[in-house]
This record gives sequence, structure tokens and C-alpha cells, in this order.
Amino acid sequence: MSGRQHRETEIARRIRAKGLAAGRSSAQTADEIYETCNPQFGTTKIKAHRLSYGIALADVIEQVRALFERDEKPVPGIGETLLSAYESGLKRPGPEYLHYLCTVYRVEPGALGYDGPCICGHGHRMPGVVRGELPPADHRASSLSMSMRGDLLIPPNANSMPNEESDEDENILRRTLLQLLANNPKTQLDGPVLGAAEGVRRRMDETLVTATVSPAMLDQWEEATLSFGRQYTSTPPLRLLCDVLLELSAVRNAMTKRQPVDLQERLCRMAAQLSGLSGMIMINLGDHRQARSFFRTGRLAADETGDRALRAWVTAREALVPLYYGDAREALNLAKKSRDLAGQTPCAAQAMAPVVEARALAMLSGSDSKKEVVDQAKRALARARSAFSHMKTQEQHDVAFGYTEKQLYFYQGDVLTKLGQTLEADVVLEQALDKYSDHILDQTLIRLDRAHCRLIDGDPEEALKLGIAALEQLTPEYKTDFIIRPATELERALVKAGHGDRPEMAAYRQQLRPGGDA
Repeated sequence: MSGRQHRETEIARRIRAKGLAAGRSSAQTADEIYETCNPQFGTTKIKAHRLSYGIALADVIEQVRALFERDEKPVPGIGETLLSAYESGLKRPGPEYLHYLCTVYRVEPGALGYDGPCICGHGHRMPGVVRGELPPADHRASSLSMSMRGDLLIPPNANSMPNEESDEDENILRRTLLQLLANNPKTQLDGPVLGAAEGVRRRMDETLVTATVSPAMLDQWEEATLSFGRQYTSTPPLRLLCDVLLELSAVRNAMTKRQPVDLQERLCRMAAQLSGLSGMIMINLGDHRQARSFFRTGRLAADETGDRALRAWVTAREALVPLYYGDAREALNLAKKSRDLAGQTPCAAQAMAPVVEARALAMLSGSDSKKEVVDQAKRALARARSAFSHMKTQEQHDVAFGYTEKQLYFYQGDVLTKLGQTLEADVVLEQALDKYSDHILDQTLIRLDRAHCRLIDGDPEEALKLGIAALEQLTPEYKTDFIIRPATELERALVKAGHGDRPEMAAYRQQLRPGGDA
């Protein structure tokens, strides 16, 4: 321990001793430690709470792990390094870790230095958070009126607070997130969740049209936004959507008052990125209407920044909605608009827009691709490869807000498949599959494209084998309309080619429609 840390610990120990002697609570002691030590040592609120208990980092870790074990969840990856990063202000805990840290210290997120309510939606100071505790008489009635969601208590009338509509939407998202964390198989994208998503998006629109947060808080939000982008390939879409929308709601709350120009621009950038990411997730969940709405909100926010690259990124991502849902001509127009917005600025959209353009051209041409269409699509792919080589290294590794090499391979293979160029397509798709290790949705789409190649080459048996293998790897939360649509297209292509009565079709249909008619 350094001399500075030793002095900080000694002062905290004296304050704690006096607090115990005076009968003060740990939370009161933590406040005094923070007020005394923060000016001298930069002590954060979350660290002050640990010091008020007089425990080490390892003790907190063990308590968090015990709570995870109590709730029958896998052992968390939290360790002393990560907790130290929280205490130094370098990182912000995610919603789940924040909930358990609040439970350990019996305080709300604000007491630990974090804005917004906890995902569980109840007061951590209330007995009943830890199993086996009986609430005192003055709290017993309110505790009994609460309903159990998973293993956590959620107040049924949480919307009877200021800003009722916003709070209710956030509570719906928190309840959904908790059900997902508890692995509830019945959790799905239903009416209330869609309504909450629309509410968050609409209020963001209103704030952007009508619209002081600290730079440190902005730093944390920006890091959270980038973190959500990294999780895009590995987290089930509905789970990630809840996290992203709660963050978007927090950003909106900060924007309800006009900020200094530089801070306002950063908030608008985050609003554009989070809205765009919400649109991307809505595509994966199969709701193209909500996706379009979120992209419109993203464009509105991006326009406030004046950043051509950001505006082009939102537009390129929006082009995927008509591309996946049957309007190739509109996708082509949006791709060209994105390309024009990007101009000569090296950015992700410069690589992404030509790829969308090539995919739209391939869809418009159909299976009987004329040479000029093939050439035009291949020229667009060449422009995409050239633009990719000029992108910043950071953007080349960002699957959500940038554009990666594996995405380039995948979409190039998809274009070649739709153009009927099966030999080239198969080589490129195999390379793409080798590069994907975490994005189950794109892996499935690649395998379905390879199945289409086999069918075009006259090998329906291998096509069905690849199709069945692709769908077998999907767990129920990934079998959204986004995946079922191309899988159904393969089924139709097989039937159209006269292979609808093959024995393997029953197995394929069983994967496509589990529990339905084979």
C-alpha cells in the first residue's frame, strides 16, 4: 500500500471508529469519509462505503459471489482488479453488478455515485432484500404488497412517482431484464416491452426537439455505449435491448436541460449511437417498424452533432431494414444517401454503404443475374474493400459502430450467393465463418447462404444438411423473425426446385417450426 493509500485508510478508520461509538449507520459514516477524504485523496463514494465497513476488496468480492450463488446464478467474473477500477472511477459497474454492490452496502446507486435507480426497482435499505430477514413493523405492509420477480422484489405500483410514464417504461424494461437474468424461458418481445421501447424513443425525440451533466458522467456513459457495442455480437438481443434502452433513457434525462455546447454535442452523439444500436437490435428481434423508428431518432440526434460520419453510419444501418424486409430499391437509395453523407471522410459508412448497395443490386437482379448487374455489384464490393483499408484501426475492430473484416467477408459472400456466383461465394463464406466466433446470428446467416450455394449447384441433400446444422445451433431466444425469414426462403427454394418431399425436409421443418407440423 502506498503512503497516500495508507493515510486515506487511517483517516477512514478513525472516522469509522467514531461513527461506531456515536451509533451512526454505515451509510452516514461513508458520507463523512467521502466528504473528508475526497478533497485530499479523490476517494469515490463507492470506495467510501467499503471503508465505512472496514473491509477489504476481497471481502466485497466474496459477498457478491455469495449473493450470486444464493440467486442460483453462475459464479461472476468480478475480481479485485475490476472492483478497484470501479472505486477509482475508471469503470462503471453494469446493471447487474451495480445491483449486487447496492445489496452488499444496503444503499441506492446514488449513494455509490451512480445516477438512476437500480434494475431491481426497490430500495436496498429495505429489509427483505436478503432472504430470511423479516421487515420491521413499519415496513411490513409495504413489503407484503411487493411482488416477486425472479428472486428480486419489484414494487407493483412503481409508476406512481414523478415522471410516471418514463418510470413505468423503465420498470417494464428492468423487469424484463431481471427475468432474462433469471433465465425465464417465457420472456419475449411482447406488447409491454415494445410499448416501453417506443416510449423511451418518443421521449428522446421530444427532448431533441425541445431541449448540467458532469464531464466525468459523460465519460462513463460513453464507455457504457462502447461496451454495449462490443456486446452486440455475444449478448441475446432482448437482454441487450433492455440495457441499451435504460442507458438511452438516462441520456435523455440529462438532455432535458440545455447543456454547454460541447457537452450537448457529446450527449447527442450518444443518443444517436444508442438509438442506432437499438434499431440494430430491433432488426435482430424481427421488429422492422420499431427499427425504423429508432433509426429516425438516431438521425435526428446525429443531425444535431453535424458529424457527417455519424450521420452516414445511422443511414447505412437504417438501409439494412428494407434490405432484410423486402424493399431492395429503398435499401439501394439509403445506401447511396449514406455514401453521399460520408463523402471523402474515411469512416465505417464508406465501407458499409457500398456493401449494402451491392446486396440490394443482387436482390433486384434475382437469380438470373445479368453480366452488367454482376459487374456493378462487384465494383461496389471493390469500393467497400478500398474504403475498409483506409478506416481507422479502432473502427476496423468495432462490429457495431465500425465495420470489421469478418463483416466484409460475410456480406461479400452473401452478395455473390444472390448473384449465383457460387464458387466465389463458397470460398468467401468459408473465410467469413472462420472469423466469426461469437455472433451466432451472423454465423447462422452465413451457413444458410452456404446451403443456398449447394442448392444452386444441384446438391439439395448437402443444402438441407447445412440448413439443419445452422438452425440446430440456435437457442430459442435467437429464433426471431430475422433468422426465420431467410431460413424459410431456403425452404421455399427447395420446394420450388422440386425437393419438398425429400426425407430430410421433415427434420429441417422441425427446426424451422419446433412443435409445429413437420
